Amino acid sequence: MNNEDSYIPFIGLEIHIELKTKSKMFCQCSANYFAKAPNSHVCPVCLGMPGALPVPNKQAFEWTMLVGKALNCTINGTSKFDRKHYFYPDLAKGYQISQYDEPFAVNGKVRMQKAEYGIQRVHLEEDTGKLTHSGENTLIDFNRSGVPLVEIVTEPDFHNSDEVKRFLEELQVIIRYLGVSNADMEKGSMRLEPNISLKVKSQKSSFDALRMILSKAEVSKVKSDELPKYKVEIKNINSFKFVKQAIEYEIIRQAEILRKGETPKQETRGFSESKQATYSQRSKEYAHDYRYFPEPDIPPMRFSKQEIEKIAEKVPELPSQKVQRYTEQLKIKLQDALIISKSRATAEYFDAVVKLMPQNAQNVANLIIHKRIKTDVPPEEFAKTARELSTPILTDMTILSEKIIQVIQSNPKVVEDYKSGKHNAIMYLVGLLMREMKGKADAKTVRQELEKAIKT
Repeated sequence: MNNEDSYIPFIGLEIHIELKTKSKMFCQCSANYFAKAPNSHVCPVCLGMPGALPVPNKQAFEWTMLVGKALNCTINGTSKFDRKHYFYPDLAKGYQISQYDEPFAVNGKVRMQKAEYGIQRVHLEEDTGKLTHSGENTLIDFNRSGVPLVEIVTEPDFHNSDEVKRFLEELQVIIRYLGVSNADMEKGSMRLEPNISLKVKSQKSSFDALRMILSKAEVSKVKSDELPKYKVEIKNINSFKFVKQAIEYEIIRQAEILRKGETPKQETRGFSESKQATYSQRSKEYAHDYRYFPEPDIPPMRFSKQEIEKIAEKVPELPSQKVQRYTEQLKIKLQDALIISKSRATAEYFDAVVKLMPQNAQNVANLIIHKRIKTDVPPEEFAKTARELSTPILTDMTILSEKIIQVIQSNPKVVEDYKSGKHNAIMYLVGLLMREMKGKADAKTVRQELEKAIKT
């Protein structure tokens, strides 16, 4: 047994997602900063100049609440912004406008097949500038500073890297369905930060019950006093592959420390992609270290029940709901349903075609997945072509007979194998004939005629 097998990992996630609003969170600067000249999308507000006042972006409010509703959160009728103080070169003001005790959304959950994961909160804040290290110099680009940033904080309901990866992939699809962000990790618009800690399995607690829950792939709700007394955060990971590698490395690292009778330091670590290892950055702060207090320049926000319901109505049918409908109502394969639902555009195109030919949903899925018909044509044209492909017409039996003779003469070994009892060998010949007939014959007819010819 590996040393790390003696411990139960507890993993919570902080996911930062940049909203694709036209302007930044508290000013009129363009939020479309990617690949633009450094410090070309800035103003006194996002540069933190004295006397500059923030003016909140209403669209960012609504989109944050939309994310909350999609994650089955409760939307708070009252919310406010707070100042989160820390000193770092990419934070011009010396504090970040964020949310502390009254976020937009709380207490959500995401169901994935048989598993369920808790969402602690969804809040809105401003992004920071970007640091670029060059030799001994560090350059700061404030184009990103002030871009609306949604932070999704999960409960520590994950216990291995595979769970985390599946959840994050699903979350990315949900965000793209909502249309609030492209969630492109290569562009930094979705950034991943796992919090990891381990606890010994043999400690007196409800871990026997927890193991039973884990074996059923269901969510584990663990009381706070049962959680480890420390946690290690890994900052700013930008791919599902790397977040999986970072978690796996960290579990092994922490297990080795615990095995020595020591407790891992509560700290923030980075991840080296080349070394596939984490490294220490700084000791991890507690909430009181940030000296939170209400943002004095932005009054508290209140939302009526009607306003919240109006936002909830904008949540589309989400991928998990589509998968359920496709498998239960349309009777298509689960794996095909997962592939089709991964893109909202593909799913909506699939729905439009199936509406025209509801009895052929699985066939439509096959044609889309295997790219047998282009999906850049109107659904009506796709459906017409699909019907033609599903009912091939044999235009000339004489041509088929000639092709059969040619194939039999060209493949004597395969014919002999078939005659000697290797009946599957005939499928190779059927494949050759189908290509020769260019879709003008169906496979059943081809096989029947081929078998007749071989036997005569």
